[in-house]
Amino acid sequence: MTRRTDQLKLGAFLANSGHHVAAWRHPLAQADASLDFDHFKAIARSAERGRFDALFVADVVALWGHHLDALSRTARGEHFEPLTLMAALAAVTDNIGLIATATTSYNEPYHIARKFASLDHLSKGRAAWNLVTSVVSDEAWNFGRETHIEHTDRYQRAEEFHDVVKGLWDSWDDDAFVRDKASGQYFDPNKLHTLNHRGEHFSVRGPLNVARPPQGHPVLVQAGASESGKALAARVAEVIFAAHHQLPAAQAFYQDIKARAAALGRDPDHIKILPGVTPFIGQTREQAQALFEEFQALIDPVLGLRLLADTLGEDIDLSGFDLDGPLPDTPPGQRGSRREQVLDLARNENLTIRQLYLRLAGGNPVIGTAEDIADSFETWFQARACDGFNVFFPYFPGSIDVFVDKVIPLLQARGLFRHEYEGRTLRENLGLPRPTNRFSRPAQVPA
Repeated sequence: MTRRTDQLKLGAFLANSGHHVAAWRHPLAQADASLDFDHFKAIARSAERGRFDALFVADVVALWGHHLDALSRTARGEHFEPLTLMAALAAVTDNIGLIATATTSYNEPYHIARKFASLDHLSKGRAAWNLVTSVVSDEAWNFGRETHIEHTDRYQRAEEFHDVVKGLWDSWDDDAFVRDKASGQYFDPNKLHTLNHRGEHFSVRGPLNVARPPQGHPVLVQAGASESGKALAARVAEVIFAAHHQLPAAQAFYQDIKARAAALGRDPDHIKILPGVTPFIGQTREQAQALFEEFQALIDPVLGLRLLADTLGEDIDLSGFDLDGPLPDTPPGQRGSRREQVLDLARNENLTIRQLYLRLAGGNPVIGTAEDIADSFETWFQARACDGFNVFFPYFPGSIDVFVDKVIPLLQARGLFRHEYEGRTLRENLGLPRPTNRFSRPAQVPA
């Protein structure tokens, strides 16, 4: 296999006190970080100092689960609305991308098109939309529904939703706003386009009341690993967040997505696949392992069981089973690909219930020295299992600075990561083309 000559793409996951579910309890973490903007500003600036491609914020439009005993043991009961946070971070950063999550199940296309176009203008071309379909029943209850939309229907709605949003972003030609004081003409009406969309799920006239975004379209991010999710990702995604823990599975997913995209006439290099990874870094491997075990020891069994049940199916109750015994047979659930990955993990490694929830809670940890982390990143990248990583920092503040100060220089020295940003927009830094306007010939303007 020939050595790759491109470079890693890195995302930084923003998660209150840290990505580890028990991070808020650890002495190294800030427990009251959830609504502290100065906290997030410091993280964003550290990530930008490390030349990360983008910041990423996840979201659900409800509490993270309705089992209050378990939820009360996490820092997930409060968090900023993603677009609001990213708009604020746009004002205190210059180069780093801003990936905000928004659901297609409980939003309307016009709202999403308008908000992300606004964020792209505020940030001068750094916005990205993480398109999700939602998975938690609590979200349905907040929007007048008794049950969540069925899996296949969610993805059909999402595909049409996406198409409408992109059409609205093309409402204006790039040079539509002439602002000619002498003639009195503010915009050229011949360069304004009405979408007039009528589909199965949406009827949207348009046009958008925000000028075409600096990037043409904000970058499209997606994370589905089910058949429906992969089909949507291959058609529309430009960045894909993956959740594979083993190299062969990651390679298979990578090859599958790239092949699907090529079959649809897309350039496979214009899709960046970033699996999530949680680095625990120490001066020695023993120190790194000890740090990881400190965090794992803080996971309350009530919370661990709930995390496992949420993955396998919300109605599954494991509280009556021996934690150090095997996972019982579970009925079919709605969680699709993620559920099957967890069941396969339990079977293949013969894990007990406790071992399985600890594995889930730990994320996808890479434990070792800075050199070990860099080696792991290089191995996956050169094996064509990924185009980079979405880095889940176990605790904030602190762990991102360790990564930036220790791991980034090693990646740079190996030629695997940038020393400076390639451009001003997220598209430029990711190596993605600027989309042309579907209604008109593209104006010759920079991304």
